[in-house]
Amino acid sequence: MIELNGTFFAQIINFLILVVLLRAFAYKPVVNMLKARQDKIQESLDKADADAAEADKLLAEYKAKLAAATKKAEEIQKNAEKRAAEFREAEEQKVKADIEQMKKSAQADIERDRAKAVEKLRTEMVALSMAAAGKIIAKNLDAADNEALITEFVDKLDKDKIGDLPC
Repeated sequence: MIELNGTFFAQIINFLILVVLLRAFAYKPVVNMLKARQDKIQESLDKADADAAEADKLLAEYKAKLAAATKKAEEIQKNAEKRAAEFREAEEQKVKADIEQMKKSAQADIERDRAKAVEKLRTEMVALSMAAAGKIIAKNLDAADNEALITEFVDKLDKDKIGDLPC
């Protein structure tokens, strides 16, 4: 059994003093250190959560900006394509109008040159007719000679002056 003597009580008192001393000098600093470490870890976790939330927010903003920029780029491209098509169409219309104008101008030149040629031919025909008439009157030939002279004149006129132009 346990003997209750003075050493027993001294050991209990020593144990209680040791517990009080350990609690004062060892337990409280260790608990305070653990509490500080727990607070620091919690603070780090809170900061990490806040940083993650901020990163998500920034990512969403960047995605929105990227989508807006992409949309704007597509609009710019569509506008550029539309302007290019309009410009191409306008240039085609201008070229067609220029070609039509050139055709009309060329046709007018052809008609004017043809009219000049016909007028020149008529002038030469009148001159030749006058020369033939002068020859007929000068010779004062009989009907057979007159007919031969006129036939010769018409043949010469057909061959030399008219060519392939219709009269």
